[in-house]
Amino acid sequence: MRTRLGSSPSPEALGQRLAAVRALSVALVAPLSDADASVQSMPDASPAKWHLAHTTWFFETFVLRDFVPRYALYDERFPFLFNSYYEAEGSRQARDRRGVITRPSLDAVLAYRAHVDAALAAALPDLPEAARELVRLGCHHEEQHQELLLTDLLHLMAQNPIEPAVWPGAPKVPVAMPGPIAWIEHPGGVVEIGRDFTFSQAGDSGNFAFDCEGPRHQALLTPHAIADRTITNGEWAAFIADGGYADPRHWLSDGWAWVQAQGVEAPLYWEQQRGAWTRFGLDGRRPIDPAAPVTHVSFFEADAFASWAGARLPTEAEWEAAAGAHDPDGGNQLDAAGPVEPRPSPGGPAFFGDVWEWTGSAYRPYPGFQPAAGAVGEYNGKFMSGQFVLRGGSCATPRGHVRASYRNFFYPHQRWQFTGVRLARDI
Repeated sequence: MRTRLGSSPSPEALGQRLAAVRALSVALVAPLSDADASVQSMPDASPAKWHLAHTTWFFETFVLRDFVPRYALYDERFPFLFNSYYEAEGSRQARDRRGVITRPSLDAVLAYRAHVDAALAAALPDLPEAARELVRLGCHHEEQHQELLLTDLLHLMAQNPIEPAVWPGAPKVPVAMPGPIAWIEHPGGVVEIGRDFTFSQAGDSGNFAFDCEGPRHQALLTPHAIADRTITNGEWAAFIADGGYADPRHWLSDGWAWVQAQGVEAPLYWEQQRGAWTRFGLDGRRPIDPAAPVTHVSFFEADAFASWAGARLPTEAEWEAAAGAHDPDGGNQLDAAGPVEPRPSPGGPAFFGDVWEWTGSAYRPYPGFQPAAGAVGEYNGKFMSGQFVLRGGSCATPRGHVRASYRNFFYPHQRWQFTGVRLARDI
C-alpha cells in the first residue's frame, strides 16, 4: 500500500488518532448482544464481532508481529479466524462461514482489542516510519470496516421479522422537497484526476490516499453536465409508479435478468404499508422521507433510473472534476455511534456524504498503477475486475475518511451499502 504523501504524523498525533478510531468501533457495538454480534446475514456481510477482530488482527499482524521484537501473538488461532483475503498470510476461515464462529465471544474479542491497543500504544514512540505508515493505513482500514459494520448490521436486523431498532430514531422534521435538478456544465477538455503520491498536504486525511487512487493522470472529458444533487426518494417513487421496474427498455441485459430473477420492485428495505412506502433503518421501520436521497439501490437500478430520466450516470472523471472544489469533510457523514440515514441537504451543490454515488466507470487500474510489495499490496489491486466505482462517501462513512479522489467499488447487483444516484448528461 503506497501512501507516500509527505511525512507521517508524529507518534503523539498518530496515537490520538488511533485511540479515537478504535474507540468509535467499540461504541458502535455497545447496543449489541453477543448473538447480535455473531450472526452473518449473507455471504457479502460479516458479523460485527468479526469486523472488530479483523481490524485488530491487521494491527497485530502488520505492525506488532512484524516490527516489535519479542511480541507474542495474543492467540495463535486468531490469524486463521480473522484474516480476510490476504493470501500471503496463509489459510483462513471461508468468508461465507464467518457466522459460525460463535467463539471467541464478543467480550473475548473486546479483550483482544484491549490487549493489542495497549501494545500499540507502548510501541508507537519507537516504531520506524514504515510501521507508523502501517498504523495510519490501519486507521483508514478500520474506518472502512466501521461503515461495513453498520451496513452489515442493518442487513442483519432487516432479516428479523420483528425489525428491531438498534438505536432510537430522532424525531422527524418535515423538509420541503428540493427544487428541480440544476445542471453543472463542463465544457470538456483534459483534466487531471487521482492522487500524486509525492504531493504533500497538511493533515492526516489530506496526507493519505489508498494506492488505487493514483497515480494522478490526465483524462479527456467531452462536454457534459452533472446534477447538483442526488435523486430523492420522491423521485424514485415516481419511477416505480411509472412502471420503471417492469419496463425492459430501461435496463441493461444483466440488470433485467437480475430484476426478474430476484423479483426486485423497489430499493432494498422499502416496503409498502397501507399504500405508502416505508423503509427499514437502524432506527426501525419508518415512512420514507420523499425529500431525502434515495439509497440502497444497485448499479443496475441506478443505470435504469438514469435511462428512464433521459440521462446517464457520470463517469468517475466527470464526478471528480466537479467535486474537487467541494469540502470532503462536509455533508452528512458519521461522527458518532447512532442511527445513520441520508437526509435532505438544504441549499447548494453537495458532493460528499449521505449516499455513495454510482458512476458508469468500471473499477480498473489507473495508468501506471502498481500494487505495493508484500501482503498489503493485496488491499485493492486484486479486486479490479467486474466492479463499478462509487464516489463521495455516505452517512455511514466516518467524517474525514473520504476525499475527491477516493474510489469505492462494488459489484453491480450489490445494494446493502448506502448507495444512491447522481445523474449526468451530454451537452
